[in-house]
Amino acid sequence: MRLHHALLIALMSAPLAWASTAPAAATRGDPARAQKIVDDVCGACHGTDGNSNTPAYPTLAGQHPEYITKQLHDFKSGARRNAIMAPNVVGLSDEDMLNLGAYFAAQTPKPRMARDAELVAAGQRLYKGGNPGSGVPACASCHGPNGAGIPVQFPRLAGQHARYVETQLRNFRSGDRANDGGRMMQVIARKMTDREMRAVAEFISGLR
Repeated sequence: MRLHHALLIALMSAPLAWASTAPAAATRGDPARAQKIVDDVCGACHGTDGNSNTPAYPTLAGQHPEYITKQLHDFKSGARRNAIMAPNVVGLSDEDMLNLGAYFAAQTPKPRMARDAELVAAGQRLYKGGNPGSGVPACASCHGPNGAGIPVQFPRLAGQHARYVETQLRNFRSGDRANDGGRMMQVIARKMTDREMRAVAEFISGLR
């Protein structure tokens, strides 16, 4: 338990994983000015209201604006690699990214229901208590007990598609995704089993 406690302290004081700090010169975005981009580009995958109907694409409604803006910058710079997003962000300006962050943050996320009760139970234990034996910290220690996250620091997870969450965990584990600040998520994901990833993803999908 002493080792687990020390790990949690180290994680909370490390460079922020999934940190969404916008560029230093950034200001608050204007949701109205993002509407055309959403209608022409983003809405096809993420929904015009930010509620994706496709499990492979994340729901963006209610996400912290700084996190969305940061991810768009990372897609454009190549810090986060994605064959679908790369061509869609190439023409975005810094202002566009701020406006998109503000737009999706202002949308209301639609609640989802987790489907597998057994996985949910296992995922709840991991999300709230971690796995002291393998050194996996509780997800709630950074993303909050209800998955609301912490603005600027950690993204909202509540109600996210289970498939998308599991895919991102696998990408962190493999190193395909490495834009998480101090690479905290890479360290954590490498300690997780496939079943733990499926379980915590299923639990997260039903959080509200």
